[in-house]
Amino acid sequence: MSNVPELFGSLVFNDTTMKERLPKDIYKALKKTIDEGTSLDLSVANAVANAMKDWAVEHGATHFTHWFQPMTGITAEKHDSFISPVGDKVIMEFSGKELIKGEPDASSFPSGGIRATFEARGYTAWDPTSYAFIKDGSLCIPTAFCSYTGEVLDKKTPLLRSMECINKQALRILRLFGNTKAKKVTTTVGPEQEYFLIDKKVYDQRKDLIYCGRTLFGSRAPKGQELEDHYFGVIKPRVSAYMKDLDEELWKLGILAKTKHNEVAPAQHELAPIFTSTNVATDHNQLTMEIMKKVAERHGLVCLLHEKPFAGVNGSGKHNNWSMSTDLGENLLEPGKKPYENTQFLLFLAAVIKGVDEYQDLLRISVASAGNDHRLGANEAPPAIISMFLGDELTSILDSIEAGVEYHAEARKIMDTKVSVLPNFYKDTTDRNRTSPFAFTGNKFEFRMTGSQENIGCPNEMLNTIVAEELEQFADILENADNFDTAVMDLIKKTYSEHKRIIFNGDNYSEEWVAEAERRGLYNLRSMPEALPHYIAEKNIKLFEKHGIFTEAEVRARYEIQLENYSKILNIEALTTLDMAKKDIVPAVVKYLKLLADSANAIKSISDDICVCAETELVKKLSALLGDFSKKIDVLDKAVVAAKDHTDVQETASYYRNTVFAAMQELRAVGDEMESIMSAEYWPYPSYGKMLFSV
Repeated sequence: MSNVPELFGSLVFNDTTMKERLPKDIYKALKKTIDEGTSLDLSVANAVANAMKDWAVEHGATHFTHWFQPMTGITAEKHDSFISPVGDKVIMEFSGKELIKGEPDASSFPSGGIRATFEARGYTAWDPTSYAFIKDGSLCIPTAFCSYTGEVLDKKTPLLRSMECINKQALRILRLFGNTKAKKVTTTVGPEQEYFLIDKKVYDQRKDLIYCGRTLFGSRAPKGQELEDHYFGVIKPRVSAYMKDLDEELWKLGILAKTKHNEVAPAQHELAPIFTSTNVATDHNQLTMEIMKKVAERHGLVCLLHEKPFAGVNGSGKHNNWSMSTDLGENLLEPGKKPYENTQFLLFLAAVIKGVDEYQDLLRISVASAGNDHRLGANEAPPAIISMFLGDELTSILDSIEAGVEYHAEARKIMDTKVSVLPNFYKDTTDRNRTSPFAFTGNKFEFRMTGSQENIGCPNEMLNTIVAEELEQFADILENADNFDTAVMDLIKKTYSEHKRIIFNGDNYSEEWVAEAERRGLYNLRSMPEALPHYIAEKNIKLFEKHGIFTEAEVRARYEIQLENYSKILNIEALTTLDMAKKDIVPAVVKYLKLLADSANAIKSISDDICVCAETELVKKLSALLGDFSKKIDVLDKAVVAAKDHTDVQETASYYRNTVFAAMQELRAVGDEMESIMSAEYWPYPSYGKMLFSV
């Protein structure tokens, strides 16, 4: 392996490279744009473009592309070469105009009705806050994407808007506390990425994995995760080699890949990066998912990013660790050694509490997807109920403020290992809660509901916006207060008293919590079709419009896009289920039944005294199951056809959830039972055992 410091960022046009290659005045102008958001002159763009091109060509690049994130959930790119004709020869050129603007076809991407087929023009615009990089022989330029008429068609633009919004309001609060030096507040994120690795030869034999990313049939293996021996276990050599290559590829792209380990389910693993700004972290996570899949192919593996590729074992999430920091390095969610005396921290904490409570529906929507519907609520991931975990210490501090009594901090306790050679150490002041959807973990909040294959732009855009809204309200009150210190404590007290229903430090998996959450008036939006109507609620549209994140038309477009996508995914899954059932499973069972019947008849022909009870009983049982299976195929078939009768996006999505998906589940149950009693030689697909334990 190359020297890591030399390898890191070697394919990124980062600050070090810019400083080396750009004239001082150009570099300063570009940095001012990045750091302060000032507009960029075309002459500066031309100089940057030329330096970018020279650097990229030196690294073997022949093309450039505007790399953007449309509403498909994945990235998009259109490649143009650097060549420019000069007589019968070519030279390599790249202009500032090409750098700052591109023109993809906007009508061919999801638009929720904003663009019609004949309204094709769209624009990509360079985002200088996220460094350009080289991938697959092309210079990739991170960009935003909008329609010809200016509507937002991507995931990046609203995220950038939300970051500007929270920066503005957070600075107002800091100024009230006497902080005049901080010029910028940035939200930071460290997304922990969970994934599965399976052998490609096994994957290639599974239509469901190829078309849908998850298994639609599959009887459980004799062993799953019940022994709890995979989590943090020794990494197998083949997986270790994959992880090593993955780290190197990510480091080249400046991605701060830090931690790797086995996750709970067999064949499941995790990669966690170091925190960076939310915009860059989002770009990096999209790249990480792409590189994970590419590197897996080199090793004869397939990386599965679906939230629930296998029934009966844990699914995959993407824990979104979110915080706020100033440009001077101060973490605004750092409690300090005496959090009960840290009024600034308590005020920012109060803003988060209020925002999560008032906009719990938006946070739920931000992680809603067809894949995540399989994961949320099971004993492996948070339930669909939004709540916050603060821990005993912070809860006690806030309880004391509400009650108007002095808080008495407990002395830090020493963890005595009672082994002389082992060091003693201080215990943390609170435990961790792995069942909480939104848990405070020391100096950040861990949003554990995010799905493994989802773009993290949406949950972070929501978080930024709702917290900015609360900070604005706080600033409006405090800027007009007669006595700031008294007003701050009164505000913290009032906020906690009115919104503490959102705080729950117990077991979020328990049935008691579901009942308690209902009593508190918290939402329990179990599926995406249940959650999405809240997107277009009046209070939420007003929030987005007020802060310039979306217009009402853009909100409604996203509502339609997500519901349409949900229905399309379930339709693909239903059609794949029917294809597997009709073309593979039924013929395989018939063939096996014939084998059993022929075997019984052959044995019986030897002597009438020989008992063939076992064969006869198996034939009867399997025949009955096959009959039931055939009936359920017909039910699913009719359900899929009837889906065409629905035209409203909400009605269609609800139909797919309540009718089509239910029919798929019933069909699968019979199919899985048949697999469990059939010869493995005759079952048409690799088993769960082979998929989960073959690497």
